[in-house]
Amino acid sequence: MGGRTTSFRRRVRAAALAIALAAGSLAAAGPAAAIVPAVEIGPPPTQQTIEAPRGPFAVAEERVPGYAVRGFGGGAIYFPSGQQGVAFGAVAISPGYTASQSSIAWLGPRIASQGFVVFTIDTLGRYDQPGQRGDQLLAALDYLVSSSDVRDIVDPNRLAVMGHSMGGGGAFEAAKDDPSLQAAIAMTPWDADKTFPEVSTPTLVFGAERDTVAPVARHAIPLYEGLPADLPRAYLELRGASHFAPNTSNTTIAAQSIAWLKLFVDDDPRYSPFVCPGPAVGITLSDARSTCPF
Repeated sequence: MGGRTTSFRRRVRAAALAIALAAGSLAAAGPAAAIVPAVEIGPPPTQQTIEAPRGPFAVAEERVPGYAVRGFGGGAIYFPSGQQGVAFGAVAISPGYTASQSSIAWLGPRIASQGFVVFTIDTLGRYDQPGQRGDQLLAALDYLVSSSDVRDIVDPNRLAVMGHSMGGGGAFEAAKDDPSLQAAIAMTPWDADKTFPEVSTPTLVFGAERDTVAPVARHAIPLYEGLPADLPRAYLELRGASHFAPNTSNTTIAAQSIAWLKLFVDDDPRYSPFVCPGPAVGITLSDARSTCPF
């Protein structure tokens, strides 16, 4: 798939840049040249570290008012603070139908503390549909890399999208529209369209066993099954959970999202065991599927 080829080429390029930097051949280019995408950001992971409420990085927050941007409704940017010479991957996260960014704000500092720039966004309208939310996720990423105050620490080649409910459908729509995305994560997604054969972005889908708003049999599972059969993808169904499980702190959602982003956005092989084969059906999951081995 094109996305996997892109990731491989990026790893090769990053390694070559790191070697050149170590050799001093980039020194003359100035401080900006020291921003080299790192494959391994942060200490070696364990189950405890990916489940922890906070990771190894201190986190700063910046509010972005809606009047200051175009194509989406503003939001909050969370990013690792005090870091020099590191370009981080970034993820934009959309809320669900009628909700604001505050409904998924808990994910901002939690994911950012593991070494990502996270943008929890407001949509232009509370009733925006998945296609509109997908467009707004992409607009938010464009703002992050081109206009935001943190653009200098964002690697424009390592971008991802997440979303809840219709925002989860928006994550599918964004991945369909922009194949350069490195990862997509949909949490209890809702979308009228259930087939996405165009998607080449590794996609993680969370369903909720007791979801009555977007029942898994009509949304999360068909959306997962509607992705290409050879795409790196996974479906994790939260046991006993409702449609609104992503609106409060959830260890399974956080840990598996972090591992997914680390593996596919940062290309960090240390996270592979947490993704593939990944967690099994048990106390926290009522269903688990994937296309492992990737």
